[in-house]
Amino acid sequence: MNVLVTGGTGFLGRRLALRLQNSGLDVTAAGRNMHIGRRLQEEGIRFAAADLRLREEAEPLIKGQDVVFHCAALSSPWGRYEDFYESNVLATKWLTRACLSGGVSRLVYVSTPSVYFNYKNRLDIKEDTPFPPKPANLYAKTKIMAEQIVDRASAEGLPVITIRPRALFGPGDTTILPRLIEANARGRLPLIDGGRALIDATYVDNVVDALVLAMKAPAELNGRKYNITNGEPLPFKQLLDNLFTKLDQPMRPIHLSYRKAMIAAAFMEGSARLFRKNREPQLTRYTVGVIARSQTLDIQAAIQELGYRPSITIDEGLDRFVQWWKERRVEGAL
Repeated sequence: MNVLVTGGTGFLGRRLALRLQNSGLDVTAAGRNMHIGRRLQEEGIRFAAADLRLREEAEPLIKGQDVVFHCAALSSPWGRYEDFYESNVLATKWLTRACLSGGVSRLVYVSTPSVYFNYKNRLDIKEDTPFPPKPANLYAKTKIMAEQIVDRASAEGLPVITIRPRALFGPGDTTILPRLIEANARGRLPLIDGGRALIDATYVDNVVDALVLAMKAPAELNGRKYNITNGEPLPFKQLLDNLFTKLDQPMRPIHLSYRKAMIAAAFMEGSARLFRKNREPQLTRYTVGVIARSQTLDIQAAIQELGYRPSITIDEGLDRFVQWWKERRVEGAL
């Protein structure tokens, strides 16, 4: 079976491509990181250097593919609308059109729980929960738009399943945990309202499991959407305590109220727009909301319909991340 993984040089896409290749499938990984692309080729994976924002580069990737995993996205709390729109909306448009005309047997689309976020505490959110009237940021806005494109393609007959994995971490993570470690090293780790907010995170290989299950799911599940987490939410402060204990590093938090953190983030955003040529500020209002407001997902649909079972716990996942992080430091890669 021929399988295409977009975002194949990214954190999730690379892990997925390697899993599929080890399962004996003929895998093509599409991405723009040439260094990682060459390493994937050494593993026996076909690499396609493609810019999915361009129709003429995105559509030819689909030819001859049986299954397509669309993992590519611009995921950031900060940036220009044009960049988010081109990466998340246009790319999805070109790929779904090509999948429809190319007779792909299954598209597995990776969305995000950011589509639910509304700066309020929300627990056990189900997949059919209405989206907030105003998306939390440009990333959430464009991922909602992309889901709508996928839904229209599904209505036109494209076999598709969508997953919404929450807060991925693990070896190879370049965003969530590394940012926390960097902030702590600078003595600027924000601990808002005591770090009481419940954080619902997911070890990356558990998400890969969910993607493989979605690929193999029966046809009657086409069009369905699934929340994916580890199913073990914990307070933000506990996550930090566990992480920095395993790293053998003292935690150096800045204690803030939600109100003060939001004011500080708004000031930093304004300064970034005025003086830093739109460079991402150290703290955004979205980041404050994510770490200060509880958001947990109901994953019963994935468990009951896909057969999803998180096999790596949060604690084991942190151990694996920390081992990788320390090895990278010894190698001088960090």
